[in-house]
Amino acid sequence: MEKPILVFQTDFTYKEGAVSAMHGVAKCVDPELEIFDASHEIPHFDAWSASYRLWQTVRFWPKGTIFVSVVDPGVGTDRKAAAVRTRDGYYIITPDNGTLTHIAAYHGIASLRRIDESYHRRPTSEGSSVFDGRDLFAYTAARLAAGQIVFEEIGPQYPESELVRFPLPEASIDADDTVRGYFEIADPNFGNLWSNITAADFEQAGIREGDLLMLEIADKGMTVLTTEAPFVRTYGSVEKGAPLLYVNELLRISAALREDNLMQSMALGFGPSWTVTIRKIG
Repeated sequence: MEKPILVFQTDFTYKEGAVSAMHGVAKCVDPELEIFDASHEIPHFDAWSASYRLWQTVRFWPKGTIFVSVVDPGVGTDRKAAAVRTRDGYYIITPDNGTLTHIAAYHGIASLRRIDESYHRRPTSEGSSVFDGRDLFAYTAARLAAGQIVFEEIGPQYPESELVRFPLPEASIDADDTVRGYFEIADPNFGNLWSNITAADFEQAGIREGDLLMLEIADKGMTVLTTEAPFVRTYGSVEKGAPLLYVNELLRISAALREDNLMQSMALGFGPSWTVTIRKIG
C-alpha cells in the first residue's frame, strides 16, 4: 500500500538546521517516506499567514496527504497540539492557534483530535519544550504516514467549537454594485495583494474585463490609497508601473503594479483590517 506524502510548512527559514532536523526525524521513523516542503518563509509568528498558505496549497495535493504546519509562538505552553482530518480527505498536524481557520471554513473538519503528548512525543526529547515542530508534530505525522499509528490513536477528540479561529469576514456587494472586501494575503515576492473578493462577486456586480474601476484601500477605517485601476486579464494588459486588478490563481480579485511591488511602493498591508472598496467608473 502506498504511504501518504508528508508536506511541511514553517516560519523557520533555511538559515539554520530546524527544517533539516524535522526531515531527519521523519526519515528515522521510516526512510521510505516522501517529504516535500510547501514553504519555510511564513512570516515569523504569523498564524494567519500559515492558515492562508495551507488553504492555498492543500487542495493541489493527492487526497490523504499529511501536512505539518508549524508557526508556533505558543510552543511549550498549554496551547493544544491538533490533528485534523478534513472532510475531503487531507490531514493537518499543527498547533491549534488559528492555523486551521481557512481549512475549517473551506475544506471542513471531519475529525479534530488533540495530540496526546505523553504518548506521541519523540523519545528522549522530554528535556526540551521549545521544538515541538521536530519532537511532536513531525514525529507524529511521520508515524501516521508510516502506518505505525492510525489517526484515531493520536489522541482524544475535542469539539470544533473549541478550535481557535481568526475572523473571516465575507465580501459584500452594495445595492449600487460597489464591492467591499479586504486583503487576505500578499504575494511576498512581487507585492501583489490578494483579496477575499471572488471572480463570481465581480460577475454579480456587473464588473467585466476592461472596466475602469475606482479602488479605495483603508486600514482600520482610515483611507490609505484611492486610485483608478482597470480590471484586466493579466499584467501585460497595462503599461509598466501601472496599477491593475485581475483574477489570481485562486479565483480571487487581486491588486498589483505591473513589474513593481504594490505593497512596498504604497506602504500597504493585509489582514482583516485592510479593507478594499471597488466600484465601476462610469
